[in-house]
Amino acid sequence: MRITLFTLLTLVATTCFAQQDSIQYANEKHFKNIRQLTFGGDNAEAYWSYDGKYLIFQKTNPKEGIMCDQMFIGKVPTSPNEPFIPKLVSSGKGRTTCGFFTKDGGHIIYSSTHLGGDECPPVPDRAKYGNKYIWPLYSSYDIFKADTNGVIVEQLTNTPGYDAEPTLSPDGKTMVFTSMRDGDLELYIMNLATKATKRITHTLGYDGGAWFSPDGTKIIWRASRPKSKEEIDEYTSLLKENLVAPTNMEIWVAEADGSNPRQISYFGQANWAPTFMPDSKRIIFASNHEYKRGFPFNMYTIDGNGTNLQKVSRDKGFDAFPMFSYDGKKIVFSSNRNNGGTRDTNIFIADWVE
Repeated sequence: MRITLFTLLTLVATTCFAQQDSIQYANEKHFKNIRQLTFGGDNAEAYWSYDGKYLIFQKTNPKEGIMCDQMFIGKVPTSPNEPFIPKLVSSGKGRTTCGFFTKDGGHIIYSSTHLGGDECPPVPDRAKYGNKYIWPLYSSYDIFKADTNGVIVEQLTNTPGYDAEPTLSPDGKTMVFTSMRDGDLELYIMNLATKATKRITHTLGYDGGAWFSPDGTKIIWRASRPKSKEEIDEYTSLLKENLVAPTNMEIWVAEADGSNPRQISYFGQANWAPTFMPDSKRIIFASNHEYKRGFPFNMYTIDGNGTNLQKVSRDKGFDAFPMFSYDGKKIVFSSNRNNGGTRDTNIFIADWVE
């Protein structure tokens, strides 16, 4: 999974913070004409089609009988009165995550556990791990290609263990994803035409949530790098149980082929969901580094060398999963804002103002 922190963190944040609901907060100067698209449940990881006309996202809402994340797509409204009406495009079986449109606009890719069973896979018992926040790495996750009516046309991965978190290059020809096929959580790139696959990270720790820059020359991702014996022991012991604790991650950048990897952020805590801005130089990401308690999460921008940190969003719970439209004019993100004091996470779009 480009696995989401929001399931636990929205609970904590909405419990501990009282604030007036708002679509847009003071000092959110980069957002204009902001609009809320979903209302209720956990809606997250919404990403644009190449033509900017559609969004794909994952949704959980027990009130609607959606017990764990399933894939939905919806046409982006072009007028204030046009509703956003998403449709289910996954099978409804298992758990899905990490949806992305293909270049032709007629297909999607996403990760799913449905080959491992129809039911939602069980969540970890965190009490066994000192109530530490952990992510499950379901070994039944593989990556599939489907048409926009939900018909699966191709299985893209078929190796033992976790395969998930795919995104595509700007030309639509290359997929970057995370896999445990070699025993650690590493990044791989796949030529979609030939299926030739290459491992591009080689350091102990979680490497995931990778994106290509808009100009196709670089990739960006989040990574943990356990150093001490205690950190390494904890990481490797959890990994043996198909688990990872994503509480200490920084942002890394490399060339598109994985060469010249370098760490960009040194903020501490959880810095994640990074993606390049339209100029392929600056970076936008989510982080809780300002808050020792681990929440809220807000979105920030930095220059490509890790300097010039700027706070973008101001919700007191959770703002994350930013993605710019391919023309660079709009941004989509997920947030706890305007949820009526519930634990709901919803999808918002806005015009981006420099």
